[in-house]
Parts: sequence; C-alpha cells; structure tokens
Amino acid sequence: MNNTHQHPGSDGEHALQHEYGTTRRAHKFYADQMRAQLNDEMIEFIGRMDMAFIATADAHGEADSSFRAGPPGFIHVLDADTICYPEYRGNGVMASLGNISENPHVGIMLIDFVRDRIGLHINGRATIVPDEELRAQVRDLPEDSVRGRVPDLWVRVDVHEAYIHCRKHIPAMIPADAGSRAWGTDSAVRKGGDYFGVSAARRAAEPRAAM
Repeated sequence: MNNTHQHPGSDGEHALQHEYGTTRRAHKFYADQMRAQLNDEMIEFIGRMDMAFIATADAHGEADSSFRAGPPGFIHVLDADTICYPEYRGNGVMASLGNISENPHVGIMLIDFVRDRIGLHINGRATIVPDEELRAQVRDLPEDSVRGRVPDLWVRVDVHEAYIHCRKHIPAMIPADAGSRAWGTDSAVRKGGDYFGVSAARRAAEPRAAM
C-alpha cells in the first residue's frame, strides 16, 4: 500500500491505530512480519497451496473477492518479487480480470487449513498476460492437458507486501475425496446448479411482473 509514512499500510489504518491505541503493536508487526518480497519459507508455502482467495477492486473502489484453485503450486513463483497464477475457464464474467484491467492492485490470501493452519497475505500490482506470451518468457511454467485447466491467460503479480496471517482463528480441516473435479464443464448441474435458488426465484417472479 502506498502512503506518506515510513511504515507499511494505509493512512486509514494508521489513523485508526492512533485512535484505538494500537500503534505500537502494529509497528511491531510491521517490523517483525512484513516483507517487500518473498522469503524462502513463503516460496515453499506457495508451492504447496492448491487454493487462493483473490481480492480486487474496480476503478471506483468497488471490491470483489474470488476463489481460485488448481494443483498444488498452481500459483507459480517467478522470483522473490513476482508470482503468477493461471486463469482457467470459468463462467465468462471475468469480474476479477475486469477489475485488474481498471485497477491493478490485488490482494491474495493463501491459507493452509490442513497441515500447519497458517496463512500468507500477498499484496501487489497485477498484470494480465496471455499464456503464449508468458511461456515465451518463463520456461518452467506447468503444462496441463486436462480440459478446463489449460489457461488462456495468467495474472502476473509484482509483490509489494507479504506477511503472515496467524492461525488463531483458522479452523482445522481434513481433505475429502470428493471425486474428480469437473474442470471446465458447462453443465449447470455439475457446476452446482441453482444452489441458492436465485434463478428459480427470478422465474417465479416473472409471471407476476408481467401481470
């Protein structure tokens, strides 16, 4: 985050730290845990993660969060300052990519729910890169032939901040064998159907709206 202070973080968080008396505690966290690039432990952690939560916002600051998943290490570390992750086939809305095209600031949250129950925040500046362009630059990008898991695009992130998310409130989970994933499917049922009933409610309301 850019600010006029010598410490990381936004002007807003610094103002609230002062108001609520947490400045000393916050500055200790900044000094002890926040880095401007990835260290070896963070790189190892990223290499075994199979999911991530992505936060973006459009040019007006309207925020969106999204979930990304793939084989362990699907978030690829290019170097201590740069990571990238693939954009697989989805619902076609492209909400996250649309936000990035207007506002490159991105926040990535990685959580290990199983082994160590710990999290890693990565904040940075994102760029959308076509698959063929990135592969021309990076030789060891993973290749996958599974339908729906062959990326057309990658999001390349220049790391500005990386820091721990403590385990205090992270639940312990056990991986479930849910069978094969329906990568790239357009089947409404396999994607979850109308799980929250939005489409059904809309259809039910249409006859009344037409009256």
